[in-house]
Amino acid sequence: MTATNHLFEIEELGQSIWMDNLTRDLIESGQLQEMIVSRGLRGITSNPAIFEKAIAGNKMYDADIEAGIKAKKPLMEIYESLVFDDIRKACDIFRPVYESSGGLDGYISLEVPPTIAHDTEKTIEEARRYYREIGRENLMIKIPGTEKGLPAVEQVISEGINVNVTLLFSVQSYVNTAWSYIRGLEKRVAEGQDISKIASVASFFLSRIDSKIDDRIDARLQAGVPDMAVREKLEAIKGKVAIANAKIAYQEYKKIIQSDRWQALAAKGAKVQRLLWASTSTKNPNYSDVMYVDELIGPDTVNTLPPATIEACADHCQVSDRIESNVEAAYRLIDSLKDPDINIDLDAVMDELLVEGIDKFIQPFQSLMSSLEEKVNRLATVG
Repeated sequence: MTATNHLFEIEELGQSIWMDNLTRDLIESGQLQEMIVSRGLRGITSNPAIFEKAIAGNKMYDADIEAGIKAKKPLMEIYESLVFDDIRKACDIFRPVYESSGGLDGYISLEVPPTIAHDTEKTIEEARRYYREIGRENLMIKIPGTEKGLPAVEQVISEGINVNVTLLFSVQSYVNTAWSYIRGLEKRVAEGQDISKIASVASFFLSRIDSKIDDRIDARLQAGVPDMAVREKLEAIKGKVAIANAKIAYQEYKKIIQSDRWQALAAKGAKVQRLLWASTSTKNPNYSDVMYVDELIGPDTVNTLPPATIEACADHCQVSDRIESNVEAAYRLIDSLKDPDINIDLDAVMDELLVEGIDKFIQPFQSLMSSLEEKVNRLATVG
């Protein structure tokens, strides 16, 4: 495909495309390097589910696992040696993107263990250790934007560690995240440290919101809604809430960067904490497979896409700067959820999604550790 594919048009409008996937095959086959050129990739995000798929069914890791067994390393150390190695190599592949973008892009995100999402001190400790041991400037540590996660974000930002704040669902959780970043930078300034090399993104989740709300609406419709006008109101909001919510978050972003506190940091070289659209593969086959890309293109944003969505977008994204189109309609839509006929408590939905989101990271992490343990036991017997 030529360099005129739609992914490059998105980049021209100020949005960076990152990929939500990382495997050793991608690194060693040269495909990751090739995608920087042919797909304009600007960064990578990883998570336990991605690593579980990568490591569990892949012989490429066996030699390193065997080396870990011979060195009598505990299971967690073997896991980290595999993952850290992949992350370092990916950081090196993206280093030219990091350099040419002045440290805006070219990042590889790695999550601290999801099992410590509610432990501030442990999160700080692990973020420091990961950053130190991986030893790459273009590493971003993923920390969940939970009540206990945000103080950790503030602390590690003040120490000069790049952070991808993940699992953000509500607009308020994004706002809280942005101020954690700002406080971290202010603390660093107060200590006389440089803030120009620190980067952060706020990962705002999309498709899971629509899936959750659509399920509630479908359950009500199936139970029977005799009033046609009410049925129409319910149908009208299906598949619309996540994008409306994201557009409102972007308006909050604009207010924050106009604040005096932000402007003072910007004058010292601070980089904006960009909103990153996550969970962007469309779950409902009745919706466009690129709707979470098309509707949210705009400056100072990132969209992290799974490989299938990258290919779909290269092929048929309808590229236009839409992040600020239909903003009033977005506010009206979110407001309409309070209508007694609709009666969806968005805050309750967001809280539920956060709890489930942590669980969706913990389960594959535990599953990864148990399949790795099986592999270790099998290879130890063979050895």
